[in-house]
Amino acid sequence: MAANMKAVKLRIKSVQSTMQITKAMELVASSKLRKAKERAETCRPYFHTLHDTLRDIAAGNTEFYSLYARESENPKTCYVVIAGDRGLAGGYNANVFKCMEADCQGREYSVLPIGKKALEYYRRKKVDIVSEEFAEIADVSVSDCFSIAHLLCSKFMSGEFGHIELCYTNFVSMLSQQPEVFSILPLTDLVGEETENTVRDLILYEPDSTTVFDAIVPEYLAGLIYGGVCEGLASELAARRTAMDAATKNAGEMIDQLNLYYNRARQASITQEITEIVAGSEGL
Repeated sequence: MAANMKAVKLRIKSVQSTMQITKAMELVASSKLRKAKERAETCRPYFHTLHDTLRDIAAGNTEFYSLYARESENPKTCYVVIAGDRGLAGGYNANVFKCMEADCQGREYSVLPIGKKALEYYRRKKVDIVSEEFAEIADVSVSDCFSIAHLLCSKFMSGEFGHIELCYTNFVSMLSQQPEVFSILPLTDLVGEETENTVRDLILYEPDSTTVFDAIVPEYLAGLIYGGVCEGLASELAARRTAMDAATKNAGEMIDQLNLYYNRARQASITQEITEIVAGSEGL
């Protein structure tokens, strides 16, 4: 009985140490989350404005032959997958990978991973990786997003792959983060069908609309990627905060159960000792 009580006591101390760690990680995630959330909300209008500008250029000109807005005959797809640098964030990383795998079924594809977990995952799967320079999402800056965008655009223009998809986690709220995959190249959705009432050539672009369009596309991609990085960071921190909060509560419940078991075992031990003393005194 004494050995059993000692094991329970050690178990309680171990769970208490774990609870201190999870509580500290929850507080760290909470402190970083506010800034990440504000940055994600601030950057959203940027690429929405770029998207509208590209659509206006595509819809307002008759002479429009940009390669970025044409369907490619190359079926190969490049996925820009944004995941986290660390674990202990619930199903955050796993949900991103599941979403991407569901979208790439039956496709020939390569991956540009952003985040340590994404790089490690696709290394294990031996997937063709475009670049490993952006392995830490915490260190990805605006200039890095422009570098990624120019790299993708150059490979797209050279015909190395015909489609580019962005896979990231959309920060909906503190308790909800949704992984999404959407196409960023080619921009065929920007060129709508002409109608009889469509007014064309109202804006003069210098030297021409296609050159302006091709110059804006990398900026547009950089804005999308940076927005995805900001959304991903906020989602990762929110998922980690939720996971660590749940772990802390579970540890507290486990400690309560262990304390109850320890007290019962202690009472049983005391009762047994009293019984033995009474029985010995009666024998005398």
